[in-house]
Amino acid sequence: MISIKREGIVLEKTELVFENEGVMNPAVVKSGDLLHLFYRAVSQGNHSTIGYCKLDGPLSVIQRDSIPILSAEFNYESHGLEDPRIVKIEGLYYMTYTAFDGVNALGCLAVSKDLIHFEKKGIIVPTITYKEFSELTSSKRNISSKYFRYNQQNGITEKEGKKILLSDKNVIFFPRKINGKFCFMHRIKPEIQIIVAVKSLKDLTPAFYKNYFLNFNDHILLTSRYDHESSYVGGGCPPIETPHGWLIIYHGVKDSIKGRIYSACAALLDLDNPQIEIARLPYPLFSPKRDWELEGEVNNVCFPTGTAIFKDTLYIYYGAADEHIACVSVSLSGLINELMLNTTKNDN
Repeated sequence: MISIKREGIVLEKTELVFENEGVMNPAVVKSGDLLHLFYRAVSQGNHSTIGYCKLDGPLSVIQRDSIPILSAEFNYESHGLEDPRIVKIEGLYYMTYTAFDGVNALGCLAVSKDLIHFEKKGIIVPTITYKEFSELTSSKRNISSKYFRYNQQNGITEKEGKKILLSDKNVIFFPRKINGKFCFMHRIKPEIQIIVAVKSLKDLTPAFYKNYFLNFNDHILLTSRYDHESSYVGGGCPPIETPHGWLIIYHGVKDSIKGRIYSACAALLDLDNPQIEIARLPYPLFSPKRDWELEGEVNNVCFPTGTAIFKDTLYIYYGAADEHIACVSVSLSGLINELMLNTTKNDN
């Protein structure tokens, strides 16, 4: 069993209005020995913006902005910008985040050349209702019944004057094009799905997504397999390219008598065809154990969203109990070796 080191809390909430309720779930990008963290900052009333801080090395904060770097501008994000992730592809930074309008939570994209000025590209996931989703996927006999349980909203189709759409979160790009095409993960509960072979993001049209849902089973990437992820799984950190495959740090959720428990999990995907799962840890990489993970705005949460590599050490940054940003470290080579001892037969 691979061992991890808890490095402790990296960032806490402050008295500043935009982050006085909590900080969590950072996007992380490395530049030399510096780290740029773009984190979810929560104000009173559960309104989120994206804050920014800079680290020298993996753990030392040397700069922290007193105002958000990104905040709500459009109706689709009027109640918050949540859980950013970031990668750099061909000289351009792609930051994805979840936009919340008070009713719907949908994956969005913003791009930047300098990590200072970001251009919002809007919602990039499908904007369909559960009824439309159900109709498009109804011919797929093997689709999990959990999709009905998590997404049908008890038959309610409208709330606060807004149409209820299928929730689609955790949009995470692979950090390079694969065979010349964009590839990203997203999550419609209870599984992680993948979108591959998109030459241009302009190709993500309603017609594209209609065909996507007609062949929905082909796009399911990871589904629950072990006890610690028995309720559902969701995306975590951007994929890390290794000689053995794409290392995926994701989150798994288990319902318990104490409520839901969020753990960090690890899997390995094929480099040329990331729809092929090579290996998966049969146990959590790490789960809530420390006080700051067990109790907070939401108890029992370790929610990984960003990583940085220093030599052979992988630092994983995560939201702890929806209140703090914390970090663990692990040997990268050791983690890959452990995964290769737990290869899986791909079912696709």
